[in-house]
Amino acid sequence: MRGRSMENASADNAADVIIVGGGLMGASAAFFLRKRGRSVILLERGLIGQQASGTNFGNVRRQGRYLTQLPLAHRSREIWSRLPELIGEDCEFVPSGHLRVCFTQEQAGRLENYAHDAKAYGLELEILSANALRSRFPYVGHEAIAGSYAPLDGHANPRLTAPAFGRAARREGASVEENAEVLSIGKVGEDFHVETRDRGTFRAPTILVTSGAWAGAMSSRFGEPVPLVARGPQMGVTEPLPYRIAPVLGVSSPLDLETVYLRQVTRGNIVFGGGNRGPVDLEACRAYVDPENTLNQMPQLRRLLPGIAAVRIIRVWSGVESYLPDDLPIMGPSEKVSGLFYAFGFCGAGFQVGPAVGDVMAELIDTGRTSLPIDAYRIGRFAQQKAA
Repeated sequence: MRGRSMENASADNAADVIIVGGGLMGASAAFFLRKRGRSVILLERGLIGQQASGTNFGNVRRQGRYLTQLPLAHRSREIWSRLPELIGEDCEFVPSGHLRVCFTQEQAGRLENYAHDAKAYGLELEILSANALRSRFPYVGHEAIAGSYAPLDGHANPRLTAPAFGRAARREGASVEENAEVLSIGKVGEDFHVETRDRGTFRAPTILVTSGAWAGAMSSRFGEPVPLVARGPQMGVTEPLPYRIAPVLGVSSPLDLETVYLRQVTRGNIVFGGGNRGPVDLEACRAYVDPENTLNQMPQLRRLLPGIAAVRIIRVWSGVESYLPDDLPIMGPSEKVSGLFYAFGFCGAGFQVGPAVGDVMAELIDTGRTSLPIDAYRIGRFAQQKAA
């Protein structure tokens, strides 16, 4: 083990790395850093996985991602398949497939073009005609004219995943501090000093900020403001039904966005989401459901899955997510402060890549480089755009 040992870290609140934010990115980074022998303190304001990492839809999809993000998604998919051996839990990951359907010829062409281009990045997709779609997935609405099927994508339980990585990190020796709200971060000499409410001050030469929608305020304090916007995705779940729908289903709009999506868990409930994103309150750490959006989802869900028409909804919810104008996250080192690293702003699509984000950031912090390209995610791109 290099640097400070965890025994000494717990004694003087010091470690090689402090991670601020205990979502899936932070918890997985803590786990992979411990695997590399780095002492780690993970600080979370509430409970591990309580915010976006635990309230999202649970999509484990590569289909539909920006092509340049597929190497990261592939690395994460490999980790998802090894969760039981890595962290001792499967987090209800089911490689059930991911099916995107469309209702217009224009979008059918987009699906075909994406499948062609994605093949060069190692993602094999199957384009289905209307007849093939109805033959293989007879529950899909008759208005669908084509589909794109990713057989190795799937879904998992977001309420289980980040806490499972947090427990695994703790078993590996990380100090996982919940209910540790960060009040300030400053650099004194070679070390960052992180002051928390009621939990004292922690020290480390390296900081990784993975605090989601709250990370923009932290980067601004270090002179690296970003145009981060917080929004709340709108989701719901139905009463349990006989299990029938294996793949995640989504509808692609002319803008190449899924306007509505759903998945059925093996217990029978159908989880769904889509439409407009609702308001959030960062001070209160709350996101709010927009009832009008839920009503607007209903005809879209029936169009995709007619059998859902008479099913009762038993719960709706939202969560605090962060979005950037180019729909790409921020990953990598600070361009102004040595020892400072970021991984946040995953624009509502971070759950699938979360384990690989932790792995890649641990690699970067440990070795100074990454085996995957992440330059497109550098925080300095926004400063350059502003200057231009």
